[in-house]
Formats: sequence, structure tokens, C-alpha cells
Amino acid sequence: MIRKRVLARGEVQGVGFRYHAAAHARHLGLVGSVRNRTDGTVELEIEGRVASVSSMLHWLETGPRYAVVTALEVSDITTTGGSDFQITD
Repeated sequence: MIRKRVLARGEVQGVGFRYHAAAHARHLGLVGSVRNRTDGTVELEIEGRVASVSSMLHWLETGPRYAVVTALEVSDITTTGGSDFQITD
């Protein structure tokens, strides 16, 4: 199991990014969270198997249909062993 912190930059707020990201993460069996930040980015913490996290990172490169992702900042963080994927404020 691994856990990553991801900041998605670009046109990522107001386009359903959090909801689509949460649905995709749940589909992949990931746990963690996603939230909008006041600076216009979307922050995610994703935890799970290496292959599932890698698949999620690949999806995040473009995001949902109306998003325009210009950059992803990805860092390793400590696993927490959570049980679900949440949308937070």
C-alpha cells in the first residue's frame, strides 16, 4: 500500500472534478479524500495498491470532461489505512 498527496492545477474547480475523482477512486478501490483549496487547486490524498494509485494518477492528468489540468504535484505521504474515499470542504 502507498499513499500520495496530489495537487491538481488548472481549470479544476467548478467542473465536477471532486465528484468524478471520488467516483473513479472508489472504482479503483482507493481510500482517501479530495477537496477544493482556496488557491483554485484541488488537493487529493489517494491510498491503495501501487497499480491502482498509478491508474488514478494517470486519470488525474486529464480529469473529467470539462477540466483542464495544467499540472500535477505529487508527493509521497504516510499511509493511514482508511476505509473510504471522501469529498471534503
